[in-house]
Amino acid sequence: MSSLLRLATAGSVDDGKSTLVGRLLYDTKSVLADQLDAVTRASVDRGLSTPDLSLLVDGLRSEREQGITIDVAYRYFATPKRSFVLADTPGHVQYTRNTVTGASTAQLAVLLVDARKGVIEQTRRHAAVLALLGVPRLVLAVNKIDLVDYDEETFTVIAKEFTDHATSLGYPAGSVLSIPVSALVGDNVVDRSDETPWYDGPTLLEHLENVPAAPDPHDAPFRFPVQYVIRPRTPEHPDYRGYAGQVAAGTVRRGDEVVVLPAGLRTTVEGIDTADGPLDEAAAGRSVTLLLADDLDISRGDVIAAAGEAPVPTDELAATVAWLSEKPLRPGARVLLKHGTRTVQAFVEELSARFDEQKLSTVDAPDALQLNEIGQVRIRTAEPLPVDDYAVNRRTGSFLVIDAGDGTTLAAGLVGAPLSVLSS
Repeated sequence: MSSLLRLATAGSVDDGKSTLVGRLLYDTKSVLADQLDAVTRASVDRGLSTPDLSLLVDGLRSEREQGITIDVAYRYFATPKRSFVLADTPGHVQYTRNTVTGASTAQLAVLLVDARKGVIEQTRRHAAVLALLGVPRLVLAVNKIDLVDYDEETFTVIAKEFTDHATSLGYPAGSVLSIPVSALVGDNVVDRSDETPWYDGPTLLEHLENVPAAPDPHDAPFRFPVQYVIRPRTPEHPDYRGYAGQVAAGTVRRGDEVVVLPAGLRTTVEGIDTADGPLDEAAAGRSVTLLLADDLDISRGDVIAAAGEAPVPTDELAATVAWLSEKPLRPGARVLLKHGTRTVQAFVEELSARFDEQKLSTVDAPDALQLNEIGQVRIRTAEPLPVDDYAVNRRTGSFLVIDAGDGTTLAAGLVGAPLSVLSS
């Protein structure tokens, strides 16, 4: 079992997500004393008899009310069994794009619903985005169960509806768990509730501590986007030439044969340097400087890959995009495409389909993609890119679409056809 779990939270406005995150932080003793004192004082000022745990994270809400755009807040906590990195995403419909950011590296997502409302449009939208991004496990937290008098039938109906929806999106039944919780009171969040004797599953924290977590992609084929070429040209290092970056996937070892893409030049790894000294090998997530046996023309944006399992560079991508801009995407748009450390000019040749996350169907050849819509596109790039299929490698199978005029991010893209899987 991995000692680290990356998870994301998602849910509609006022479903109690802030309170749930606050409850996790509070009950795992991950809150500093001065933070808790401040929350207690603020709660008393509001006339509350107990601390409002949502105030531990609701700085996000006050910032949104001031018109400040919030991406994702990352929160860190730990128990004796496991450490956690939690991506806390806003719940408003117009912030669905932030769910994409928060879920892009998640191994598990916790979706909240209000027990009084059940599965709603935003729940379905979030589940579709999570499935599209390949998040392998889902937890449905049926919150505010105390406000429906801990009714078993209400929970059962909501859990079945969501499980059926998740299964339609391609999730195996065993990868989806529903838990009745009250974030406000604490039922089944960290401690088991006496009010739900009919529920025999784990509490939320028990599940997070014990669920098998997909490891970082150490076993995938080696991929290394070059960020910077290091040439000191000093008396101590007159001939040093190193290629700095972060291992995106797989593992690299001294002596490995590699290929530099898109040029296709082959060489071997002669050394692996870090600020703490040389290594014999480096796995995904490690920032290193590679030394190669041959002097090759390599620059920022190139990808060093395992010679026997290298992708074939292409200038035409069939991909799925989550459109994140208020400006619609139409066929013929000229944009920038950022893949790894390389940014190239690109042209949107075709909008093949738009996914309807409510009906789980596609609309062929739409005129445009609007904010928060998901669609299948065909993009031609000015230079060939060494992309992987997203289903094979999330890191090198993803890209960003950028406005060439002002540099704003327009879309998150996934190479391949995960959209067709969702609508099959």
